[in-house]
Amino acid sequence: MDRAVRAAGDRRLDRARQLRAAALMGWIALLAIVALAMGAMIVARLPRILWMMTGAALALGAVGYALQGSAMLPASPAQPTQVAAESDDPELAVLRDQMLGRFTGDGAYVIAADAMRRSGDKAAAVRVLLGGINRIPDSLLLWTALGTALAANDGERMSPPALLAFCHASRLSPDHPAPPFFAGLVYVRAGDFAAARPLWARALALTPTNAPYRQGIAMRLLLLDRYLTLTGGRAPR
Repeated sequence: MDRAVRAAGDRRLDRARQLRAAALMGWIALLAIVALAMGAMIVARLPRILWMMTGAALALGAVGYALQGSAMLPASPAQPTQVAAESDDPELAVLRDQMLGRFTGDGAYVIAADAMRRSGDKAAAVRVLLGGINRIPDSLLLWTALGTALAANDGERMSPPALLAFCHASRLSPDHPAPPFFAGLVYVRAGDFAAARPLWARALALTPTNAPYRQGIAMRLLLLDRYLTLTGGRAPR
């Protein structure tokens, strides 16, 4: 039994390292793009107005990477949904594990649902989570994950069933940041950044100052505010 526990712990650490490495490589790629763009502008001696426009575009790119798991916001409403739904979102997976745990009884259902989602069977992911809730009806993790899975299955939007799942998760644990954070993420993936903003602000307010995931929430809220400032609160086109 001790060996099994240690092995599970080792696998968890290895997975966390892999996720962090993937996230780091994404940020390195984004920084490389920024450096190349700035270097090109210096060589070309572009006017100041173009510097400002390019800076705004790069800021929007950072928002797209941090919020949706892709390095740049796509040009149409349909594409960010596809990018967000199909990516593994390594940083978000780490955040979820830090907030809610993973290697627990209810976490096993979430792992199985994640596998179904990655295989493209979003309806099966919902069924797996409903099966877990049937066994563990008061699981904050399962109800929060169900809200995300229902939204994905309903076209990456906050459908009534998804909203109901998030509301139930909040009732189970009113002071936990996970339900508002992941509900806000659904709105981000749907392109409704303005609707996501109060939910992420609430998630940050509910997060303890020493929580390991606080910085991740704060960073996303900061970038979201930056995006809303640059666009005047408009949805991405």
